[in-house]
Amino acid sequence: MTIKLQCFGESGHSYKAALGLELSGLDWEPVYVDFFGGEGRTSEFRDVNVMGECPVLTDGDLTLSQSGVILQYIADKTGKFGGREAEKYDVLRWVLWDNHKLSSQVGMTRFLMNFLPEDKRPAEVITFMQGRLKAACATLNTHLEGRDWIVGEGLTAADISCCSYLYYPEPFGFDRSEYPNIDAWLTRISETPGWKHPYDLMPGNPSDRA
Repeated sequence: MTIKLQCFGESGHSYKAALGLELSGLDWEPVYVDFFGGEGRTSEFRDVNVMGECPVLTDGDLTLSQSGVILQYIADKTGKFGGREAEKYDVLRWVLWDNHKLSSQVGMTRFLMNFLPEDKRPAEVITFMQGRLKAACATLNTHLEGRDWIVGEGLTAADISCCSYLYYPEPFGFDRSEYPNIDAWLTRISETPGWKHPYDLMPGNPSDRA
């Protein structure tokens, strides 16, 4: 049975789930959600996910939301990306860190800088968020010193979660060249067989609304 993932290309959290599915080899397909057109606020979508957010995974009778939960499901279903038994809590630790410290800063900053009308972009808030983003990137860059992967000796959900927003081309205050360990790590992930850019993996692109 084909797994369905409700998602849209601009969503970094959707990309985490989509990339995990793609690299896992599971049979899946994206289902486009017109998030910017308000679909996430409709009663039909809220009946599927009361949080009104993407991604949402459906596998038979099972429906899951939240990218970290979906990555855990992929790991449990396939035996991939969970790390060794002794590493599983460290993988979870970095997934939770990403959602709180990294993706939350990138997602908000990228939205404010690119998806709001130019006259409504709050400069002081953007500057504040970029400061928090730089601190998170510094933490990750330091952790990756002498490491190929965030946890253990192979790609895990920690890498898939933390890398997601950092591949997007829109400006949000992140320059890979300023963080050599992150830069090498992102290259390593993108060279993994099956890797795809978010706009190649999911429907929905800012140019669609241009």
